[in-house]
Amino acid sequence: MELLKVKNLKKIFPKHKVAAVDGVDISISKGEIYGLVGESGCGKSTIARAILRLIEVQEGSVLYKEQDLLKMPYRKMRAFRKSLQMIFQDPHTSLDPRVKIGEIIEEVFIIHDNLSQQERRNKTLETLEMVGLGEAYLGRLPSELSGGERQRVGIARALATDPEFIICDEPVSSLDISVQAQILNLLMDLQKRKNLTYLFISHDLGVVGSICDRVSVMRKGRFVETAPCEEIFASPKHEYTKTLLNASRLHFR
Repeated sequence: MELLKVKNLKKIFPKHKVAAVDGVDISISKGEIYGLVGESGCGKSTIARAILRLIEVQEGSVLYKEQDLLKMPYRKMRAFRKSLQMIFQDPHTSLDPRVKIGEIIEEVFIIHDNLSQQERRNKTLETLEMVGLGEAYLGRLPSELSGGERQRVGIARALATDPEFIICDEPVSSLDISVQAQILNLLMDLQKRKNLTYLFISHDLGVVGSICDRVSVMRKGRFVETAPCEEIFASPKHEYTKTLLNASRLHFR
């Protein structure tokens, strides 16, 4: 079943004459991990923010369960935000350094759910345990955690609303190689356990190849190639795809 469909998305920022995103199309099925790969500045994160309506676009549509998010009234869009979440690239800057981990997660339940204080604490602990963090982390600050632990908190925060679709925006690019593998394994495990659908964004084709079912290769605001991961790795068609493949740090599974 098709869960999300992006049609002819176009975004031009006022200071630039060239489109950051120039007429891209994406179709993502329920339960799929769809990769989006390209160098920094090619428009990947712009697509992510447009899908979640964190920025407005000049043209196009984003159909989630056949409803256009870009035309939806903001009040109705807020109800959809529980189903659509994002894991950010840098957990160090995306987590408030003054707020304890337990409070960061509990805030989600305060905003979205009508729960008692004890129920919120129980759900906070349950969510942290889902990403491999226990009760000892509730009272810690982000600065007291490693990069991998902070990213687990970012994943927990995204999971707290019980979403169906998650955008993973360069979720391992700031981590060491060994920690990258742990986070990728966690994301794959969660995807299977909760039947999640991911849009997984990266500049590293090797990382994308280790987790994704299909991938679109992006350059200068446009897609140059879209295919199943196996096909991309076995017989890339575009020269830019071949360049990314040669630069990959990880081996395809």
